[in-house]
Amino acid sequence: MRLLPLPAFADNYIWTLTDDSGALVVDPGDATPVLAAADAGLRPVAVLLTHHHPDHIGGMAALLQRWPQLRVFAPDDGRIALAACTRVGDGDRVAVGDWEFQVLAVPGHTVSHIAFFGHGLLFCGDTLFSLGCGRLFEGTPAQMLASLDRLAALPADTRVCCGHEYTLANAAFARVVDPDNPALRRRTEDATAMRQHGHPTLPSTLAGECAANPFLRVDAPALRAAVAGRLGREPRDRVEVFAELRRWKDGFRA
Repeated sequence: MRLLPLPAFADNYIWTLTDDSGALVVDPGDATPVLAAADAGLRPVAVLLTHHHPDHIGGMAALLQRWPQLRVFAPDDGRIALAACTRVGDGDRVAVGDWEFQVLAVPGHTVSHIAFFGHGLLFCGDTLFSLGCGRLFEGTPAQMLASLDRLAALPADTRVCCGHEYTLANAAFARVVDPDNPALRRRTEDATAMRQHGHPTLPSTLAGECAANPFLRVDAPALRAAVAGRLGREPRDRVEVFAELRRWKDGFRA
């Protein structure tokens, strides 16, 4: 089994998972990298879609034109206008060849966002990023925090395959709100070296994210203190800690 992220646009990743039976493709916002990989031997047999945003589904028409029998699994959202796809939701299982993935509802970035978990891999789209999380375009802070809590409860050695190369940008914010965190410092140094050598910083591990990602550490005293300093009072609860961190990040400029 081979896991490979295909770069797309400025900072997207289209994940591919390959074995002898063919390849799974995750969130192909642009067909061009997938078609190029196919010319080099990639054989797509199925596609997993996490949410409806164009940079995650925009390549589907071209892929279905080349491979009309491609199996597509997508959230139940009419904004994903594909006639030939299997709609899946929370608790469903997706089976393709020897692969099997559990579907997790993770609303927040969008209301219908899903993630796929299996084989030690988490394809989480734009819900969880390395050292960050997605913007709340449709969901509430409480929804997003519950989604992140759910992902954080998965096995610690889970490899986190998110949709964008945002690690260093997220690190800049994380080190402002959690400056004394040694795990965050190490992750930032490692990610910097990876990017300097042209390598992806992903996948990360869930253990690493739980140790260094501020959006998974809303219960940590350091994060509560940072939010309290920004609010000028103690936060009411962990949802307010998360909500204020997300607002802070939305306006952050390194």
